[in-house]
Order: sequence, then C-alpha cells, then structure tokens
Amino acid sequence: MSLGLPGDDRVLSPYTGYTREHWEAAADGLLATARRWSTPRGALLDLPGRPSASGVRSDGLEGFARTFLAAAFRVAGADGHDPHGWLERYAEGIAAGTRSPGRDDTESWPVILGHDVAGQPMVESASVALGLRMTRPWLWDRLGEDVRDRAEEWLRGALRHVPSPNNWYLFPYTVAGFLESVGRGDAETARARERALELMESWYRGQGWYADGDGRAFDHYNGWALHLYPVLDGHLAGAAEDPYAQRLHEHLESYGLLFGSDGAPVHFGRSLTYRFAAASAVGLGAVTGRTPLEPGVSRRLISGALRYFLDRGAVGRDGLLTLGWHGRHEETLQNYSGPASPYWASKAFVCLLAPAGHPLWTATEEAAPSEGPDRVLALPAPGLLVQSTRADGIVRLHNHGSDHVRPQEGESAADDDPHYGRQAYSTRTGPTSTANTADNHLGLVVGGVRSARRRIHPLGAGQGDGWGWAASWHRPVFPSGPPMVPGLRVESVTVARGRLELRVHRVTGAPPGAVVEQTGWATGPDEALHSALYPLHGWLEKDEVRAPQGTAYTPWAVLPRLTAPARGTGVYAALAVLCGEPETASSDADGGAVAAADAVAAVTVDDDGIEVRWADDGALTRITFDPVAVTMRAVRQS
Repeated sequence: MSLGLPGDDRVLSPYTGYTREHWEAAADGLLATARRWSTPRGALLDLPGRPSASGVRSDGLEGFARTFLAAAFRVAGADGHDPHGWLERYAEGIAAGTRSPGRDDTESWPVILGHDVAGQPMVESASVALGLRMTRPWLWDRLGEDVRDRAEEWLRGALRHVPSPNNWYLFPYTVAGFLESVGRGDAETARARERALELMESWYRGQGWYADGDGRAFDHYNGWALHLYPVLDGHLAGAAEDPYAQRLHEHLESYGLLFGSDGAPVHFGRSLTYRFAAASAVGLGAVTGRTPLEPGVSRRLISGALRYFLDRGAVGRDGLLTLGWHGRHEETLQNYSGPASPYWASKAFVCLLAPAGHPLWTATEEAAPSEGPDRVLALPAPGLLVQSTRADGIVRLHNHGSDHVRPQEGESAADDDPHYGRQAYSTRTGPTSTANTADNHLGLVVGGVRSARRRIHPLGAGQGDGWGWAASWHRPVFPSGPPMVPGLRVESVTVARGRLELRVHRVTGAPPGAVVEQTGWATGPDEALHSALYPLHGWLEKDEVRAPQGTAYTPWAVLPRLTAPARGTGVYAALAVLCGEPETASSDADGGAVAAADAVAAVTVDDDGIEVRWADDGALTRITFDPVAVTMRAVRQS
C-alpha cells in the first residue's frame, strides 16, 4: 500500500529527493493505515501479528502510544494545524483508555507496573506523556478536568514502580517532565527526574556516548533514547543552557558517520526493527541547533534513512510497518517485539518540530559523511572503530567495547547475542543466526563445541592519518560441556586502513586438540559485495561456510573462514575485506589498484608482537602485547 508520498524534488534534495512534505506525508500515511486497527473509541491499536511477551493488551497500548508520538510531532511541527483530525481521535482514546485501567474490556489501558511485572506499559507512558506535552494547547488543555485527572493518575504509575536498570529510567523522567509542565509536579515527580539524571551521569562514558545501564551496551539507544528524552525535555522547557544538548552535539560528531551512502544505519545492537528511528538524534540535533552537521547534511541523513527503509519493504502491502529490517525478519527481533513495536520509528519525526522555514528544510542537501573521503574514526569511550569508504559507501563498525552483558550477569554462552558479540558490523551486512556459523568471529573449538564472545574488555583505541585501531580481550565461553576453559583468553586487535581490516589475535591457554577459527563478512550470492579473508600468519586452512538462514539482508549467505590448530599461546593475523568491488582493497602510491591479497608485503612475528609492512607505501604497522599498543611508521622515500 502506498503512503501517498509526493514526487521527488531533486533540486532541493539531490541525494534523496525527499523534502519536509515527504516527511509529513509519511507520517500521515503510517497513521492512517495503523488507525484502521484501533478499538471503537481508539484507546488501543491491535495491529495484526504475533504478540510480544507482554501480551495483547500491552501491545494494543503500544500501538496507541507510538502512533500518538508520530501524530504529536506532525501536529506540533505544524503549529497545531491538524488537517486529518489526528488529535481529536487520540483525545478520545485517552479518555476511554484511562476510564478503568486494568479492566478486561475493549478500551481500558493496562496499569503501569515494574519492569519485572508486565512492565511494557511504563515504556509506552513516555510516548503518551511526550505527545501530550508537545500538543498541550490543542489536546491536553481541551480535555475535561476528569480526563486530565485520570490521565495523571495512570501516568503516575511510571513514577511508583521500578524501571529496568537502563534507559527505562528516562520513561518516568519524561512522565514527570510533562506533569511538571502542566502544573502537576510535586516531590514524586522531582525524585523521578533527579534519579534519572543521576544515572545518566554515571552512564556517560565520554565522546557523546552513554552506556545503556551499568554495563557496556553501546548502540542505537544512544540516539533514540539516551539523548532524545533529556534533550527534547530541555528544548520543550526552553532551557538556555543544557549539558545534555552539548553531549548530543559531541555524539553527532561520530554518529553522523554511521550511515552508509544508501541511507542505511549500521546494523548493530537490539531493537533494530525501529529502523529509521536511528536518525532521530540527527533530526533532534537540527531542531535544537546542537549539532556539528550542516542542515543539508542533516536532512540528507534523516531522509536517506527514511527512504532506505520505505524503498526496501519496511511497509507491507497492508500499509503497516513490519517486524524486521527490510521486510519481515525474525532474527532481527527480541521477545519484547510485538506488532506495534516498529512504530518507535515515530521518533524520527522529531525532525518535523523544525518549521517549514527552518534551514533543515530550506538548505540544499549535501553529501553524508560516509560519502566524503575514506575515514577511520576511533572511539575509545565506547570501544568502537568506525571505517567508511567512499567508493562503495559502506560503513563498518568494529566492536571492541559493546557487549550488552550486565555487571551482575555471568558469561553464559547460551545468552550469546549476534547483535553484540560479533567483531564487526556494517551498513550492508547483518549477523548470521545463532543456528548458523557466526560471522566476523574469532572462536575456539574445543571438544567439537565452538566458543562465544560475551563480556568484552576494551584495551584501547586510537587513530592516525588515514588509519585507526581498537583492541579488546575476552574469555571464550561454551554453550555445552564445560562453560569455560581455565586460563583461556583471546586478545584481539583491529587495524583499519582504507578498505582493509587487519585482524590480529593472541590466543593464550588453548588446550591440546583445540582449533581456532576466524570468520569474515556474511554476504549473499545476489549481493554486489565482495567478502574475503586472507591469511597472514598462523592460519593453515581456508574455506567458505554456508549460513542457510541468511541475514537481515539476504535469505542465504556464505562467509569466508580460516582455521588452524591451537595449543598454548599463538598469534594469528589475517586481512579481512568487505567491499562493493571485487579485489580492490587499496591504492598504491601511483593511484593504481592493489589487490587485497597482495596488500601486505611482509609479516614479522617476535616475542613482543607482530609487524606488518604494507605494499602500497611500505608503511609499518607494529602491534605489541603486554600491554597492547599499535603504531604506524611511515618509511622514508629515498
């Protein structure tokens, strides 16, 4: 079903063709199709599909709240102009849903409880509160006093129960912010806000990146939650000085690079079915003026993300956002994903808070950061290394710091999460299923059982002119048999240079009979991609492995693999390549192509580490252990 978008404007938007009118039409189209599934008075939207772990009624509230958020951005951005009457319908839904919360009838909302007791309504309370705050003159102020009282009482459930120990604390924070904005604040709202901000300070790691809780989870939640709620709160309150907005500015210095030339965000982390919500931080930065990106660049990023998904089946024939990535894709989901979950994509419509005359909409689109010169960006705070190449528009994210393992949890291989545990992710590939061989993975096979990487311990990151590195160590754990091998440890270093990825590992404590494996990028037979691994040191055998369940990008995939016996301590080095053009990995000093297989001229291994000499310019990369350090030394030309 078409969303009724206008024709492309390739003058104002030469890269995407999208303008503000496209964003308004997309919001209206998504709202119109979703509303067809609402209850008679509109309190619940029971979209078709398998229920989430929270149950059907919670899913119905999710449908109401998340689409209401899109409607609120749409109407507030138009200064109350509501040609489709969205707010009238949501006002009726609020009145019906809050009449008798918890009752098993057609309209009643579920009550808000703690995260461990059907807690999903707490998540949705933030969207309801934020929507009410943005549309106050046209919705809240026109509700009857009894409805306002009931809505307040329902919302206060978010303040009286325990959130999940992560970004969930921003849900009661957002509810409290709304209540205070309408003169209903008290000690309870103040406590909720103070507690959230205290935690935000403890989770901030620098460079604009927050951990999603007390562990080391760094992903798209930085943009669509940890930055969005406090920064939007300050913007709506008219705060002149806002340290959270300053952090958003710094975050966008790196985050703006995480979108490929096709508009895709890096496929990394959980809740990826929220899709173009990944662009919400970019839009918020433009709305608030807290961004290092030029207006034309910001629009290119947000519109590129929106168009990327709309062009690739994110909206099904029924006009609804599907559960998946392009179209439906089960492996992209979590157990909390329900039929309405994809509508957190509504957060991307925050860009509509910029009025029609704002530079975000009037400036001519400019190239995205990934469409500029090749870049390598090291982010020591989250332990990530970003690598982009202009020729194919691919952005790769090398993960040496994000694991989504909470501090109190053990390192069970049974909880292996492909969206965090792999070494690398990109804008053109997704991780393989847990039922298939893991892509981009350094594993030990002991007794026929392959290890997983769970808790990641960063060892540093840095960069130089045209290159960068990141390193970490982990303790291999196993899903069956002994959960771990005493003394077994893997130290991993990635050096990115152009399109090349130098992957070096030191394995210590490997038991007799163990085998070490390195896999590369998983790609499909119909994709215009080239994936390869080239052994440099330590590897004895090379083959390809099939992944019949495919990835979010292809229904069937194949990935390169290197293997070797492992015993005691060993160093293993390989060159990995993912590119849109076969065998063109770098250029020599005269500008000619250098095949990836020939990109390294020599490798030297000694007791301290490993040294690689590059064929194009003779530069030397030196990696040492104890402690891990990486240097690049240019060779003087005679």
